[in-house]
Amino acid sequence: MKPKNKLSIAILATDGFEESELSEPRNALKDAGMIAHIVSPKQDQIRAWKHTEWSSEYKVDVPLDEADTENYDALLLPGGVLNPDQLRTEEKAIQFIRDFIESDKPVAAICHGPQLLIEADVVDGLKMTSYHAIKTDLKNAGANWVDEEVVIDRNIITSRNPDDIPAFNKAMIHEFQKTKPKETA
Repeated sequence: MKPKNKLSIAILATDGFEESELSEPRNALKDAGMIAHIVSPKQDQIRAWKHTEWSSEYKVDVPLDEADTENYDALLLPGGVLNPDQLRTEEKAIQFIRDFIESDKPVAAICHGPQLLIEADVVDGLKMTSYHAIKTDLKNAGANWVDEEVVIDRNIITSRNPDDIPAFNKAMIHEFQKTKPKETA
């Protein structure tokens, strides 16, 4: 059960997420007074990727099988090459993302994270940015890709890479704070 009047954010990730794209936004969310849970198909821990090698392990707060979008006000999708590539083959992960979109809850995705939005079939017509390597993927899925630090279209916030994290965090927190916290008993 979460405290009343605090936004609760799900961070969907698995092994191979880019460490700075999860740790820095998560810290910013917590500093802004929000609750941030790592949700994963893995049960106990997930391992970060830092630039070109494996890094720290992070505790999974809620296994994906037990996660319910009703318990969260917004979603964060960190990048890394391996993370979204693995998650997009998990139907439960893709449905989890779709549930946020269908509920008009904000979703923030950085670097390769927008690949999950492609898989969820929710990018058509959106103005978006991402890591340059998936620019063509987003365009082919119907997105209007732009090379900007951070882009907000409807309730989806996207950013290009770790260099953009300060602007991404600022935009993400601003957009998430527009959401009224989900009241729980």
